[in-house]
Amino acid sequence: MMKTIILLTGVASQQFALTELLKAHNPALAFRSAVTAEDLAAIEPELLREARLLAFTTSVIVPGRILAALGHGAYNFHPGPPQYPGWAPAHFALYDGARTFGAIAHLMAERVDSGPIVGVESFIIPDKIGVRGLEQIAYVRLAHLFWRMSRELACDGAPLAELPIAWCGIKSTRQMYRDMCDLPAGIGAAELARRVRAFHDDFRGIPLTVSLHGIRFELATPARQAEAPQVVSPPLAAAS
Repeated sequence: MMKTIILLTGVASQQFALTELLKAHNPALAFRSAVTAEDLAAIEPELLREARLLAFTTSVIVPGRILAALGHGAYNFHPGPPQYPGWAPAHFALYDGARTFGAIAHLMAERVDSGPIVGVESFIIPDKIGVRGLEQIAYVRLAHLFWRMSRELACDGAPLAELPIAWCGIKSTRQMYRDMCDLPAGIGAAELARRVRAFHDDFRGIPLTVSLHGIRFELATPARQAEAPQVVSPPLAAAS
């Protein structure tokens, strides 16, 4: 019998709303909150046997031993579509000129962003939108996906039904992001415009830079403007 939900979120402020939503469906549930890997490590092994873990916009990689110990599985809410597994999916989607984007829920496996997909939201990317605006829309759709699935997550301890949708595309990494931000000296105008649109926001302290004659130059980050309805959210960079 499922007795506990472990909520692993990107920031602590997300815990209250998610907890209240799940509690409304199943008042008997107990909850444990986690934001860091250390928080997860502190959870008692006996609690894991009767628990389900839900991860929402987190970059923490859940160890395989914890995944194996959970009696009711672990599900991650990823702020990107199946075509963009990995780190900073919105950035790479804009760089590629993708026309659609979205959010998914998937069973967590020891290998990041590889487990079966159990929920999906998708939308058309608005013309001329910047990366922060795209992330805001994705966050809203991810929250809606969690809301849609909340009753099943809170009340049914059995594994969730898998959708006939597979992960695809290249799994992005922090190093791939760094490489995109390291501009070659001879970069053309079209490629420069693509990288500025997708990566020029100093994401996680990684600015666009170029090296000339042994000197490294950093592009100044422009003042941010609202590109979409503002939602209080962290950068959507979950890698798991």
